[in-house]
Amino acid sequence: MAPREKQAELSKPFLSIIIPAHNEERRLPDTLEKIFAFLHTQPYTSEVVVVENASQDRTLEVARKFTERFAELRVLQEPRRGKGNAVRRGMTAASGQYRFICDADLSMPIEQVNRFLPPALPDVDIAIGSREAPGAVRYDEPLYRHLVGRVFNTIVRLAVLPGLQDTQCGFKCFRGEVADDVFPSQTITGWSFDVEVLFIARRRGYRIVEVPIDWYFNPDSHIRVLRDSTRMAADLLTIRLNDLRGQYEDRHSS
Repeated sequence: MAPREKQAELSKPFLSIIIPAHNEERRLPDTLEKIFAFLHTQPYTSEVVVVENASQDRTLEVARKFTERFAELRVLQEPRRGKGNAVRRGMTAASGQYRFICDADLSMPIEQVNRFLPPALPDVDIAIGSREAPGAVRYDEPLYRHLVGRVFNTIVRLAVLPGLQDTQCGFKCFRGEVADDVFPSQTITGWSFDVEVLFIARRRGYRIVEVPIDWYFNPDSHIRVLRDSTRMAADLLTIRLNDLRGQYEDRHSS
């Protein structure tokens, strides 16, 4: 590695936490307080990237107010609605050696982020939070939500991602180089963006592992189960069609 490249690598934070935020003025302050309280106890460098996403409330104002207290916080504005749009913007703008997608409701205790990182998890390209892996615990989730989630994941496994038990948990960690390779090829802008991203990553030979987490159901979730499940099922067909068209081929290897 050339001296200039080595210096650039050293200047990158070890961890970037990316938070997509649509109408999150109520939940975001507590989430940011908890995240920074945790990060300031860790031995590694970090940054937090909040991507405000077409909100109709004070999310952007609330997030920007926190930049007065935390120099490690960046706030981006993504005017196009869709969680996939917000995450792609944040992941491609972040500079961390590892980049962690974090839902604004913080339904996984932030302390568990270290389960996704070296040294706890060395030599992994992508680590995804799993509510189904051995050791995972769900708290307060209604039975109907659990059943709908399992049905959708069964369809995901049959259609595009065999072997992965929980693709829809909102906590995922990517090595920086993997994020830079995969996210520019993402096309889906809604809730199923992560299924597409994982499909692209697996197609390009990256290793994906599931990490068991403690997960707390939040009744204020923005997901509307029946409506969004229908849309997400249609997105699986889009992923398959995109793949047949060669849209996910690795352009760098040709």
